[in-house]
Amino acid sequence: MKSVLPVVLAGGAGTRLWPLSRELYPKQFLRLTGPHTMLQDTLLRLEGLDAAAPYLICNEEHRFIVAEQCRAIGVEWGAIVLEPAARNTAPAIALAALQAMSGGDDPVMLILAADHHIADPAAFRTAVATGADLVREDRLLTFGILAEVPETGYGYIKAGAGIGSGAHEVEQFVEKPDADTARSYLAAGGYYWNSGLFMFKASTYLKELEKHRPDIFNACQSAARNMSNDLDFMRPGAEFSKCPSESIDYAVMEKTRRSVVLPINVGWSDVGSWKALWEVSPRDSGGNHIRGDVVTVDTSGSLLISEGRLLATVGVKDVMVIETADAVLVAHRDHAQDVKRVVEKLRATKRSEHQTHQRVYRPWGTYETVEQGDRYQVKRLTVNPGATLSLQMHHHRSEHWIVVQGTATVTCGDREFVVHENQSTYIPIGSKHRLANPGKIPLHLMEVQVGSYLGEDDIVRFQDAYGRG
Repeated sequence: MKSVLPVVLAGGAGTRLWPLSRELYPKQFLRLTGPHTMLQDTLLRLEGLDAAAPYLICNEEHRFIVAEQCRAIGVEWGAIVLEPAARNTAPAIALAALQAMSGGDDPVMLILAADHHIADPAAFRTAVATGADLVREDRLLTFGILAEVPETGYGYIKAGAGIGSGAHEVEQFVEKPDADTARSYLAAGGYYWNSGLFMFKASTYLKELEKHRPDIFNACQSAARNMSNDLDFMRPGAEFSKCPSESIDYAVMEKTRRSVVLPINVGWSDVGSWKALWEVSPRDSGGNHIRGDVVTVDTSGSLLISEGRLLATVGVKDVMVIETADAVLVAHRDHAQDVKRVVEKLRATKRSEHQTHQRVYRPWGTYETVEQGDRYQVKRLTVNPGATLSLQMHHHRSEHWIVVQGTATVTCGDREFVVHENQSTYIPIGSKHRLANPGKIPLHLMEVQVGSYLGEDDIVRFQDAYGRG
């Protein structure tokens, strides 16, 4: 058995990184700090560890994104566990621990967030090796981050007596402080940021969870007992949806007498806001981090990201401007934590921009709404090589497909035929139909929908390679 089992928690929403981060495509799936997504970076920094294939825990809506991002970097997973409802970290970790012990093993679990940035992966792997030795004595370890500024966005850990290898008993977990309190922590010393990264044996965690939160333990035990397989994924029993929602900090770490903290200095950030992204990103001589088509005049200390259109700034300082196809955010850097209030307003007014991008990701590729009007809608579809959409029909709309690049295999009624570049076909209302890409390059096509109702819920699926109803 490998010495460490990584468990990657990939269920966050990332509301403070709107408009790039949306509910159906949150920040862990975005390329924010380099050529790989946050999730991919988390998995790649495990290379060189004596580690088993990772467990990943994610929202059911994100299952195909998680699987595809793993495949894209050649990472094989031990399990992808789907949460039917978000229940915070304590239940999610319990599911992983129960699954890990189901075959008789009792691994050391390394609990990782899918959306954190670590600038020094080698130093982190060294810390993990140290932590693995410490937790074999039934300790529950959290990694503490050396605090360099009086940050108010993190919880803190007060270190107690030393236990060797640089680790300490935990004297106290403290909530996110106000600015004056944070400054007093730095002045006093012995306080560390709570990273949300943990290590412990699976059995140790479950014993402490059962002791302090038997309601969570019992619900997760029942859900794990009724776990079922669905394609590449594992679905817990229905009991999980009834489990109390609680973080590992509140449920276990603040109550147990077995918690220890290992301080680390690895260039960690939870990239929890646009200001945090600006802090970990390369900047020009004016202190600006620029991405995309951006022109600046007399601009300094700013984060400027354009996903498409030209973004120009004149005479501004310490601002954040994020441009996407359907939304633009403009905010002062000091108000980075308040971006979530915009998301709350969008949700309260029943708008869709907090939930989806104009480009929507599906297991077969993507679609993007280009134009919408009364009784018609135009979409741009990209179908991955070898991918197939479901065999389906619509009650309220017909569709015209125009192939722009690649080759399409089309099923319409009892006919199957090929549509080449610069050719089109018509799908009548009520016809069973299917689209597939038999080629080795992406298939790009324009889809014109016409009808009395154009919603995505007007899809009746008869066959689907991805297990969707």
